[in-house]
Amino acid sequence: MAPRRPTASEGSMPPPSRPATPGEEYEETPFFDNVDELQQQGINVQDILKLKGAAINTISGVIMTTRRQLLKIKGMSEAKVEKIKEAAQKSTGSSFATGIEVQDRRKRVLVISTGSKSVDAILGGGIMSQSISEVYGEFRTGKTQLAHTMCVVAQLPPELGGASGKAGIFVAYVDTEGTFRPDRIKSIAERFGVDGNMALENILYGCYKLNESLLSLTYASSARAYNSEHQMELINECSMRFADDKDYRLLIVDSIMALFRVDFSGRGELSERQQKLAQMLSKLTKLTEEYNIAVLLTNQVQSDPGATMTFVAGGALKPIGGHILSHSSATRMFLRKGRAEERVAKLVDSPDRPESEASYKLDEGGWTDV
Repeated sequence: MAPRRPTASEGSMPPPSRPATPGEEYEETPFFDNVDELQQQGINVQDILKLKGAAINTISGVIMTTRRQLLKIKGMSEAKVEKIKEAAQKSTGSSFATGIEVQDRRKRVLVISTGSKSVDAILGGGIMSQSISEVYGEFRTGKTQLAHTMCVVAQLPPELGGASGKAGIFVAYVDTEGTFRPDRIKSIAERFGVDGNMALENILYGCYKLNESLLSLTYASSARAYNSEHQMELINECSMRFADDKDYRLLIVDSIMALFRVDFSGRGELSERQQKLAQMLSKLTKLTEEYNIAVLLTNQVQSDPGATMTFVAGGALKPIGGHILSHSSATRMFLRKGRAEERVAKLVDSPDRPESEASYKLDEGGWTDV
């Protein structure tokens, strides 16, 4: 983990990332089995390399991938696919588990603070791993500011609201709107007593390397995703990085729908757009479960003519992406402007939290309490 300067006052710090249980220590053991372990079940190296080339890097990833998708991989026959599937099943054992076993697995869920104690309170501590969290709202409500804030907070130790273990962690950032600002990261890092340059070193920012034919990711690069296909390629590359380096805890996509709105237009292309979107969201969902990471999506809004007569704040706005996106996001927050510098976050959907609202504001240190 990057060396830190003496921290600021406790009042500026977010709450712990999860409740501490007496005697309980978070285990730093790997959360997943690498696909290379299939060699022990008789799968040859060449077939494993083909799986990796298709962004399938874990045994769980093999289980999650359909036979039809595996057959689309160049050089894969039906016999090979069946052999790989059987080997993966032998490695993982039964897919069923008791409620107690599921409870034990849930103890490994990480909770990363948003930087605002009041917002963390309605979320149950913050943004959780093993699920997709979505925030949506109009411009100037702080969606990108939340992404920047969490880039820094995630690198803090758990007692300060982060997800960093003994060796520190990395954050992956897929920027589709060109709004990532290194200077903003530095100012937020200063609030939490973290060295700004070291915080930037721990952020993986997606780009094309112009001197190579292979899509690649590099640290602190000054580029971003330019179309929805590029966006999917970057997410696939992230999965390879997560498998090679087990210190990633957060993936941010800012924003999930911006490029889809450009690449697909009109009702005639709506079906294709939603199908491509569903594939991307399915990949993101698998990543959260495979690698125990938190996925934060920002999303844009559109006017809803049918809701213009309602008297609910923000009732005339709805997130884009349709039902496919709403069903894929485990947690959804609607952000709106309040009075003066106040902003309001409304928890719209959560599997274990009631609907509620909290106020926050944006300052030099990112998201904070009003």
